[in-house]
Amino acid sequence: MSTIGINGASLEYAQYGQGEPLVLVHGSASDYRTWHNQQDEFALRYRVINYSRRYHWPNEQIPADADYSMLEHVDDLQVLIQELGAIPAHLMGHSYGAFLCLLLAIKKPELVRTLLLAEPPVITLFVSNTPNPLEMLKLLATRPRAAIAVMNFGAKGVAPATAAAKHEDPKKANRLIGKTIIGQQFYRQLSERRLEQVDANAIKAEFLGSGFATLDAEQVRDVRVPTLLITARHSHSLFHRLADRLEELLPNVERVEINEASHIMHEDNALAYNRAAEVFLERHRQTT
Repeated sequence: MSTIGINGASLEYAQYGQGEPLVLVHGSASDYRTWHNQQDEFALRYRVINYSRRYHWPNEQIPADADYSMLEHVDDLQVLIQELGAIPAHLMGHSYGAFLCLLLAIKKPELVRTLLLAEPPVITLFVSNTPNPLEMLKLLATRPRAAIAVMNFGAKGVAPATAAAKHEDPKKANRLIGKTIIGQQFYRQLSERRLEQVDANAIKAEFLGSGFATLDAEQVRDVRVPTLLITARHSHSLFHRLADRLEELLPNVERVEINEASHIMHEDNALAYNRAAEVFLERHRQTT
């Protein structure tokens, strides 16, 4: 691993292979280790850049008074791509990391060749971070399936996890929301090593900070780069409803579902995930 200084933070990263740059952007309760089934596979054809985001293992932990800011993570990704001379980059993002990739494509489209987005939690396309009753009623009237999914996810996942974080138990918070996101069955199948990764990336401020960036439909409609939306058969229904909305809005989009997998589909069924990603990337490689 190497270290790069970005926006006042030192981030651990590694590079593998040669070719067009492919940046791997992990989600919550994760770090660069989540991509162990992808980094070598894709390095056969691409220059793979795999990094741990700000405050994630093994980087310096978040200061007690700091916000866990999504826009700060977007800025980090931008500088990483620029400093490593990886322009334009294929961006492969998972969950929170996929949201970051989408935001960077909105902010700096010239940095991005393609987007591979695995279940980005773009909830702010529907409601605010702390939706009020009026927002929920409006969503219920216009998109009832999405409204039910948001309410279920909030009641069973966000609310108990936030309460645990407020009681200074971010590891419990991670596990509570993790069970909601990937389901009890898939959570029970996590290895001890993977559970250690979950605990190593338990960040209280992620639950109590400023939350997800605001996103509106017009911003998404303006994203012209080729995009692959990736969902998993057994993920929480909310991720499917969010992907439905993104599929409606993105002008240059494809979609694939990974069988025998939940939210961390690149770990649950790496063979199918890698195949889907490879087929998409091959269609959008630069031709000379």
